[in-house]
Amino acid sequence: MNTQQEYATTLLRITLGAMYLAHGLLKLLVFTPDGTAGYFASLGVPAFMGPLTMAIEIAGGTALVLGVYARWVALALVPVLLGSIVLVHGANGWGFGNTGGGWEYPAFLIVASLVQGLLGNGRWVLWAENRKIDRSLKPAV
Repeated sequence: MNTQQEYATTLLRITLGAMYLAHGLLKLLVFTPDGTAGYFASLGVPAFMGPLTMAIEIAGGTALVLGVYARWVALALVPVLLGSIVLVHGANGWGFGNTGGGWEYPAFLIVASLVQGLLGNGRWVLWAENRKIDRSLKPAV
């Protein structure tokens, strides 16, 4: 991967992480965990899924921004978004501007998360599976 591609991958990772983080913090700080649980329950989704989704979005967003196993974190967030389409947004049509929000935005985040998973971590990562390890040392025989 050349430098320009690494910067693009990093930009995607940080922006994607910021989006997940913003949605999780919105649930925490504005809607509150109890309010989020109540909203999920009003949709017929088990109430515990609200705070769980909030925690996953905050943890996943933070990990992406910091570059902690970003490839795998991005892929692990896809089921949360699939759940949001199936359980919440799918019945509201395509446009996210529709009442209740359609499924275009979660679908876009799924694609962006899959692309992040394919591209890898980018630069400036805190921890990643592809960090350089010196394998030149041979074990004593």
